[in-house]
Amino acid sequence: MNRTRIPLVAGNWKMNKGPAEAGAFVRDLLESSTHAETSAAASPRAEVAVFPPPVSLPAVAEVLKGTPIAYGGQNCHWKSKGAFTGETAPAFLAELGCRYVLVGHSERRNLFGENDETCGKKMAAALAAGIEPLLCCGETLSERESGLTFKVVERQLRAALGGLPAAAQFTVAYEPVWAIGTGRTATPAQAGEAHAFIRQWLGANLAPEVATRTRLLYGGSVKPDNFGDLLKQPDVDGALIGGASLELASFSALADSATSYLTGLIS
Repeated sequence: MNRTRIPLVAGNWKMNKGPAEAGAFVRDLLESSTHAETSAAASPRAEVAVFPPPVSLPAVAEVLKGTPIAYGGQNCHWKSKGAFTGETAPAFLAELGCRYVLVGHSERRNLFGENDETCGKKMAAALAAGIEPLLCCGETLSERESGLTFKVVERQLRAALGGLPAAAQFTVAYEPVWAIGTGRTATPAQAGEAHAFIRQWLGANLAPEVATRTRLLYGGSVKPDNFGDLLKQPDVDGALIGGASLELASFSALADSATSYLTGLIS
């Protein structure tokens, strides 16, 4: 991890936590975070963000607006309005105060037909609305076993990021599909290799400063007992967390782990 990049610990709740439960959870999370900040005085802290279901975003926004904890949408459309039943315009997320939106999560790609082209459109639309997109990329098990990991990731990066200006602010999450919700986690070496490839690609295809500043997260069965080893990889800047973000104790432990690692880098 680079000391100039503040680690991000992001919780993707997927289709969990309705408005009442979501509001109660972030109240508890905020209280836990406030206590930690008080005890740690002026120490640097990792950034924390949550991605609730769309119906729960207003309840989360009501609690978290103006606090250090960020929140975002799990998906958006690339149009600002229109006859797109069930979709959410980026401007709607911005109105709620969302800082982020997920783009191209493997479940959106595999279950709902989202493809590389639509990911590129969503990236541009989110940026135009003033929201930082968090692009998800990664290979399936068969693709990894066929030696296609880098080819797949490069295709996804090129489609989503190839047309963006160098000033565009975004985050990338490497999520090997075979490790999401399966209990399997890429080894630190596997994660580090993929993250190094992504950072090199950003430098070669966008700009060196983009590669330096862009945070790269790992996602795929991240838990408190494996996160520390992942953070030791120089190009891993945090995590996009699924199941472990649904429980306050585990999610707080992950945030504390990232903060502890950041503090060790700076001290």
